[in-house]
Amino acid sequence: MPRTADEEPSSRSARGGVQSVERAFDLLNHIADAGGRTTLSELSASVDLPMPTIHRLLKTLVGLGAARQLSDRGYALGPSLIRLGNLAGEQLGTIARPYLRALVNELSESANVAVLDGDMVVYADQVPSSQQMRMFTEVGRRTHTHDTGVGKAILSQLPAEQVRRIVETAGMPTPTPHSIATLEDLEAELERIRERGYAVDEQEQELGVRCFSVAVPEAPTPMAISVSGPTSRMDQSFADKAVPLLQDAAAGIAHELSAT
Repeated sequence: MPRTADEEPSSRSARGGVQSVERAFDLLNHIADAGGRTTLSELSASVDLPMPTIHRLLKTLVGLGAARQLSDRGYALGPSLIRLGNLAGEQLGTIARPYLRALVNELSESANVAVLDGDMVVYADQVPSSQQMRMFTEVGRRTHTHDTGVGKAILSQLPAEQVRRIVETAGMPTPTPHSIATLEDLEAELERIRERGYAVDEQEQELGVRCFSVAVPEAPTPMAISVSGPTSRMDQSFADKAVPLLQDAAAGIAHELSAT
């Protein structure tokens, strides 16, 4: 039986890879960007592929468990990605942990790395401070993007349309009086983050806790690192010391990720 062009093993894309594999990953990324589930019409509008090709790729992904078809005929990420995601998270932690330890040694505050997962951020690893009063975040914890340092650092690197889609899907709860409550205020805050090069969680997730964060540049999935602790210790002089160290650590993690 003759094969279509995108099924040929020798079919290569402009990026030098196998075109059908790249197309399948593009579909998964679009589903992820939509919050983990989307409709066929939304996929068709967001990818430059013929509908028969989209159908064929989705059928293959569903068969592999990488996607699943919903009762409303939409599509969501599939269960087989959970194991891959867990393993990838462990590997990210292995790469990031030496940098987090170095931050803790230099700053004596807890250090974290988090990644964007659909419309939420997930903490992939943490090295806690040895101080008695310290910030502790459970690895695997999912939080909103608009009220965390790592979340806002990640959002500052994303297109405005994707930011709107994330907050519209996840909502904007206000766990403290300092939490950002509107998209307009969030967009203004993201512009400030781009200008100064780092994000601040100003008691927005938890009263009495401040966090400084920077995005990992050109990461394969949006991610950020941070240091967090009590507001009594996390003042501007702390920020002046911490931000350059965070930026150096983010660059180091980015370099190692690009080499893997």
